[in-house]
Amino acid sequence: MSLTHSKSKHGEGRECVITRRACFSSSHRYWLPEKSPKENIALFGKCSIAPGHGHNYELVVSMGGELDAYGMVLNLSDVKHSIKDKVTEPLDFRFLNDVWPEFDITQEKGILPTTEALVSIIWNRLKDDLPLTSLRLYESPTLWADYYGKKMEALLTIQTHFNAAHRLAKDDISLSENKKIYGKCARVNGHGHNYFLDVTVRGEIDPRTGMICDLPSLQKIINDFVVEPLDHTFLNKDIEYFKTCVPTCENIALYISDILSDPIKKIGANLNKIKLQESPNNAAEIYLEQSNSNSLQINLEKKIFTQV
Repeated sequence: MSLTHSKSKHGEGRECVITRRACFSSSHRYWLPEKSPKENIALFGKCSIAPGHGHNYELVVSMGGELDAYGMVLNLSDVKHSIKDKVTEPLDFRFLNDVWPEFDITQEKGILPTTEALVSIIWNRLKDDLPLTSLRLYESPTLWADYYGKKMEALLTIQTHFNAAHRLAKDDISLSENKKIYGKCARVNGHGHNYFLDVTVRGEIDPRTGMICDLPSLQKIINDFVVEPLDHTFLNKDIEYFKTCVPTCENIALYISDILSDPIKKIGANLNKIKLQESPNNAAEIYLEQSNSNSLQINLEKKIFTQV
């Protein structure tokens, strides 16, 4: 086999996941005709205010397949045109409630255009054109939904932040031993971080409200159980749990997952994942619904992709 021929075969037939990003700006309103004004306000808060509100949406389309002889999974021109024709052109600068028949709430099967509902319907419009593996739709930098084609099941993520100080050291060993283990983090006066927290929940999309769970309730749970108690604290001294547990990023993430799991279940969702970003270089992720080995394998698989 010649070197030229060998090079032409490189990668052909091997599997790869590629992603394509697309953006559109749309408005929507959460309001159900069968509910009273008081009930709509209680359920949807400010999102119920007429004539609605808008977002700059960002859609990330993930597609999988085998590389062809030209080193591509798909022709990117075809991908771009499919997304434009089926999604961005119909939705850009539109009022979502009026765009697609699925969002006609005057009909019994009409669903509100929440982030979760919208990403699932986008999937249905793209699935015959593209070999989808997942979709992620950002409503804002701190709120997004993931969809994997599992009927009415989706993931919803809220990002928030808090500031806290900590010291990494074990009480039963010497300062010099702690410094060998934890380095500068063992210094006696501690140090601080601006923590960024991603809370991901999984659930069934309600066929009418379009929600996995009540979003204001989810935000309140995260704020009441995590942000308010931890913000501007010295974790080792102010939080009882960390008086006997070293507050590493991993342990803090586990602590948060433990205290959020039951309250989130009470509002009809399941805590799927916690990601705690301690610094631009360090983060910990806790997967609540799969084994550690599975989560590690998923992370390895995610590295095999091409960003386009």
